[in-house]
Amino acid sequence: MKTHYQILIIGGGTGGIMTAAQFLKKDKTLNIAIIEPSEVHYYQPAWTLVGAGTYDFKKTARPMAKVMPKGVEWIKDYATSFDPKNNMISTKGSGNITYDYLVVAPGLVMDLSLIEGLPEALDKGVVCSNYTNPNHTWEVIRNFKGGNAVFTQPTTPIKCGGAPQKTAYLAADYFRKHGLAHKTNVIFATPGSVIFGVKPIRETLMKVIHRYGIHFKPFYAPYKIDAEKQIIYFRNTSPDESQYIITEDNPLGESLKGDAVIEMPFDMLHLAPPQTAPKFVKESVLVNENGWLDVDHYSLQHKKYKNIFGLGDVAGLPTAKTGAAIRKQAPVVVDNILRLIQHREANNASYNGYSSCPLVTAYGKMVLGEFDYESNFTPDPELKKMLIFDSSKEHWRLWILKKYMLPYLYWNKMLKGKKV
Repeated sequence: MKTHYQILIIGGGTGGIMTAAQFLKKDKTLNIAIIEPSEVHYYQPAWTLVGAGTYDFKKTARPMAKVMPKGVEWIKDYATSFDPKNNMISTKGSGNITYDYLVVAPGLVMDLSLIEGLPEALDKGVVCSNYTNPNHTWEVIRNFKGGNAVFTQPTTPIKCGGAPQKTAYLAADYFRKHGLAHKTNVIFATPGSVIFGVKPIRETLMKVIHRYGIHFKPFYAPYKIDAEKQIIYFRNTSPDESQYIITEDNPLGESLKGDAVIEMPFDMLHLAPPQTAPKFVKESVLVNENGWLDVDHYSLQHKKYKNIFGLGDVAGLPTAKTGAAIRKQAPVVVDNILRLIQHREANNASYNGYSSCPLVTAYGKMVLGEFDYESNFTPDPELKKMLIFDSSKEHWRLWILKKYMLPYLYWNKMLKGKKV
């Protein structure tokens, strides 16, 4: 096996595969390797639909060998540490590998230890997560008979920040369709202050919450689960304590312990586990103070090591971690590295924080939240042409986009380096 590559990519997820494919579209002679231990590549955006019983989990998986671009060397191994001064990374089984240019795109990892009781509770009984086992989520929703259905998210950044609320909307729709709405409290509890940061999308989603009668609980930061007693514990993170007056005999059975701890019983619990950069990234010299890859927000070039770039979920960018963001990030990384190869400056600083969140609001309805670093609503011009309506409002055509068109585009265009 070779031990030096012109371009070395860590990660065979959306970011790594797309970037490699786009490089080869520009120049087939480039010498590229991808380090990726997994045998299977998943289309995770469909897991929300799997968890609602409307998509087959098997269809979200393809063998990694099938999506690996032809002309790229696949190093089936784990990256374990960086030595950026010597342009080198270490691996678990393949020794040290050196590079001219490095692209860091290993995604993120679930850190269940950040919520007490979560490792023991997750994917068992009535505690579920589309992030780890969407088939179990569907089982829990299908078997639910009434009571408190609690949906929450952690205090860490997560991939597709809108996913926990999509699951709440689909579950609420399912309960309504199956005559359970009258004996069910659907609760969406978030450490955040609003349901969504982009104003036109937020206005639509508040109508959705009102339509289902969802109990929306901002400033609820989950920190502990007692799966046996079926209680979840939140810290009240509100800057204004007067917002948190919990009365006795409230319909959700909540109780306040001390000044800031809220106990809430549940009959089903769906959550996004806390998420962090992988350990070998988090413990390296390449991260910012929050433990994410320290790249320039606009050029995606590492702030200290100029031949290192990062994209996707591992990047320390103040925007949502989504596949749609990678679609806009990959061309910037490719262009900048090609400039460096040509002994030019990596001065493409055109990534504006674009990300998008397809927010499924019912079986057959969706809103498309597209935004930039400033939380401006920024509909993609090509998509706008195709849809010919306001994507900040619920529409059945957006559901078709989510369920049928986006998976097709992902497998057949994005992963093959074609323009989408």
